[in-house]
Amino acid sequence: MAARALLLTAGMVASAAALAHDPAADPEKTEAWTPVPAVVATPVGAAPSDAVVLFDGSGLAAWESEQGGDAPWRVADGALTVVPGSKGIRTRQRFCDIQLHVEWRSPAQTRGVDGQNRGNSGIFLQELYELQVLDSHDNPTYPNGQAASIYKQAIPLVNASRPPGEWQSYDVIWKAPRFSEGGGLLSPARITVLHNGVLVQDDTVIAGTTEYRGPPSYSPHGCAPISLQDHDSEVSFRNIWVREL
Repeated sequence: MAARALLLTAGMVASAAALAHDPAADPEKTEAWTPVPAVVATPVGAAPSDAVVLFDGSGLAAWESEQGGDAPWRVADGALTVVPGSKGIRTRQRFCDIQLHVEWRSPAQTRGVDGQNRGNSGIFLQELYELQVLDSHDNPTYPNGQAASIYKQAIPLVNASRPPGEWQSYDVIWKAPRFSEGGGLLSPARITVLHNGVLVQDDTVIAGTTEYRGPPSYSPHGCAPISLQDHDSEVSFRNIWVREL
């Protein structure tokens, strides 16, 4: 047994020595020095330094009415609030692949309203694909229409909703669909969503435009605005920024 141990030890030493002299085993051979990632400042409570700030409480210069012209929603106390009946708003800038951060709040008063009538709005990526905004705290509705659903397509993994009147957040990674020169679909859109820091959509494949009635479908399009929906409820938004990917 002692002789066998000596042989094993000798073999290990020989292998280690051979490895030490093997040029391919040099740790520097696996160090990548380029490309060097760009530096992005990440101040606490503020947008990253490379973000496009869409709303910071100071005004609506980045937005317009979905019908054209100035955005008609109300700005007060650092928040942007739907004016029911005024129609939706959209960004003046067009986007494809993005990282999006948005905070929203449904009305605190819920008496007499429930289901899809409670705190309803929506965030439309490229104006066609809706991430649902809804007061889904103790408010039953069809799951593919609750908060953080891809409307009528994808049920969220969990319900991470806070009580009405409290601020909530969505952090979104959006990969736009790709189309061929002839208009065929090369790859569908995909979305990842964290609702209040909780993963609720995990690289979800989008089946097409979100429709109230009928199946989703794709038609070729390019980069397009982000839009916020007027669904007759005074939902508020704040701290909206986007990073182009």
